[in-house]
Formats: sequence, structure tokens, C-alpha cells
Amino acid sequence: MLDNGLKVITSTMPHSRSVSIAFLVGAGSCYESQQEAGVSHFTEHLFFKGTQRRPTAKEISQDIEGVGGIINASTDKEATIFWCKVASSHFPIALDVLSDLLLNSRFDSTDIEKERQVVIEEINMNLDLPQQRVGMLIDELLWPEQPLGREVAGTKKTVSGINRGQMLSYIGRRYVPNNIVVSVAGDIQHEQAVAQIEPLLDKWSAKEVATQYIADDRQTQPRLRTESKEGEQAHLCLAVHGFSRFHRQRFVLDLLNTVLGGGMSSRLFTEIREHKGLAYDIHSYVEHFLDSGSFIVYAGVDPAKVETAAEAILGELSKLKQEISSGELTRAKELSKGRLQLRLEDSQNLALWLGSQELLIQHILTLDEVISIIDAISIDELEQVAEKLLASEQLNLAIVGPIKNEPSVELLKV
Repeated sequence: MLDNGLKVITSTMPHSRSVSIAFLVGAGSCYESQQEAGVSHFTEHLFFKGTQRRPTAKEISQDIEGVGGIINASTDKEATIFWCKVASSHFPIALDVLSDLLLNSRFDSTDIEKERQVVIEEINMNLDLPQQRVGMLIDELLWPEQPLGREVAGTKKTVSGINRGQMLSYIGRRYVPNNIVVSVAGDIQHEQAVAQIEPLLDKWSAKEVATQYIADDRQTQPRLRTESKEGEQAHLCLAVHGFSRFHRQRFVLDLLNTVLGGGMSSRLFTEIREHKGLAYDIHSYVEHFLDSGSFIVYAGVDPAKVETAAEAILGELSKLKQEISSGELTRAKELSKGRLQLRLEDSQNLALWLGSQELLIQHILTLDEVISIIDAISIDELEQVAEKLLASEQLNLAIVGPIKNEPSVELLKV
């Protein structure tokens, strides 16, 4: 850690020819007010529009692409990430460009107005994509009138109202060194990375940062929401609340998710797609946040078979509470461990995996530690978590598509 609170973590990959560097910032939609919804994402775009030394977006991108590298960023609910991957010999260039963006971006008024239209078109695109739209609706059902329930990009109304002063104020509150982790992975030594990072960033001043937001998981009855949209398919998300990043059973839920909808040998894929032929894309996923989480099933189905598909999925959730075989447990463990190990062979994925842990939970589990946790999980633990989370009153169903007859909320039973 530097004197200003900036954390630097590295992982040396001696057999790699690349180096990836990520700046992970504790800035995201959960830390926004309702009126400034979307400012985190809008601001992320503006960082790439020019600095004092690189006045245009083209000059920023060509400095990285000119050495064969990749540069990008993303905004989520709890973090904004700026990253770059280059051949190891070009690490100084990648570091210089990323630090220049974060410290010296101009936020030119003309650029802001141009990018405002770009962001609004991004919002329009997501609204037109039913797979994206149903994801927005399920979050609204899970966390009504809460930061976690809001779309990361904001709305056209809020983005239209965000001005330069609000952006700079937001940056001043969230983009401070004690709220940032710099994570480096690849063909580089820790001392070598720190020696180059410190002179560029040690003058950055620390400030006190708010790290909490409201998250309320209380739910006493099932919730249903549909939205009519033309198309050939209906898209549905069926969800319950899950576990936070700190919950001791979060890895158990991850494994339960793998049994239910992870891969082509999962229960959902086998039963809903292979046996019943109700969906082409059917899967489940888990999200963990600081004080909450979710367990979600997604499917794209024939609009005339929405109720049939929902009943079939609910049937699989009900079965999940009754019995999980030792064979399923073994498959889920090996799939989870194998996918993680394969993913972390890439320097970018490793930098993001380590950096996210440090930023969001202030504790890094090694790959071997995670594997040990997974190996120790029992069938009893899976069944206990299934029984705890999969309750009728906790169910949420969102549907987007050409629905003529809305299903009854009475359908939602497990």
C-alpha cells in the first residue's frame, strides 16, 4: 500500500508473455443518488475522451493499439474497472495511459454533450434487447426502490440531466487513492511494478469515502412483472435473494447454482432443453454484493409456452430441495474448479479476480484456498441452502415478450 492508501497487488506469471493492469475503483450505481443515476457509467465513458497530453480518444486508443494492446473499462453496481493488457515489454505504456486517464482527463463540455447521446443510444439498445430488459426487471423486483434495483446506465431522463459539475463532484467523492486497487498480473515482478506505479500515483490525495448503501432483502410474498414487447420469444427470469460476498455459505450457493444451471450437463439444460425442448438458452447464475445477492434462472421460450416453461423450472427448483446425488456434487465441484483454473490462466482474468477481492472484501483467497473450500462442501450443505432460499414467498418472476395472457402470481410455488 502506498502512503496515500492506494493498494497495489501483483501476481507473477513467469510463463506468460503478457501483463494486464487494472484500476478497480469503488464507484458504481449503488453509490449514486436517484437523481444522478447513471453518473458512474457516464463518467467512465468520459475518461476515454481526452487528457491534457492525449487530447482525443484516438490518441488514447492508438497509444495502446499501436503496441498491440487492448484497453477498456466497465461499470457495475459496486465497482468501475479500467484495464489494459499488453505484451510484458509494454507495461510502462499501459500504466502511463491508465494513470493519465484517471488523473488528467479533461471532461470537455463538448465531449460531454457528444457522449451523452452515445450513452442514451446505449440505453436505447439495452431497452430493445429483451435479454437485457428482463435482467433489469428482475433486479427491480428483487430490490424495489433501492440502489441494487436500478439499471447501471441510469435512465434517459437522468442521463439527460447530468452536467459536468455533477461528474466532477462524483469523481472527487469516489476517485480517491484509498478507494482504488491497482492489480497487475503477468510477466512482471512485484517490486518492478511498484517501482513504476509509485512515482505516477503517490501524489494523489486521499479522502474519506462512504462505503455503504441501502440493501433490503425482506420479502413476504412472490412478485411478478411482465412487459409486452414484440418478438419471436418471451424472455423470463425467475429469481430469489441469495448471499452477500461475506456470507459463509456463498460458495455453497455457487455450487448449488452449478448443479441447477451450470453447463450442458446441469439439471435445467438436461430437463428443460434436452428432454422437454422448451428453450434454446436456459441457464442459472448467482450474484454476490456487499450486503445482498441473487440466484437467477434465465430462459428464452415460445411466448405460448411461458407458463409451461415457468412451471417446469419451478419443478426443478422444487426437486433441488429434495435430493442432490453424489454424482451431481462431484460434477459440480470439478466443473467449478476446472472453469476457475482455466479462466485464471489469462493475465487479465487473474488481475481482475485478485483486484475485485481486494477492493470489495479486503481479503484475497488464493486459487488453492478456493479449491479447498469447494472440495469441503457436502450434499447436506447444498440441501440446507436450497431449503433456505427456495421458498414460495421469496420467488420473483419477470417476463419480457409478446405475452397475450399474463400468468398469475399464484403460479409461483415451490
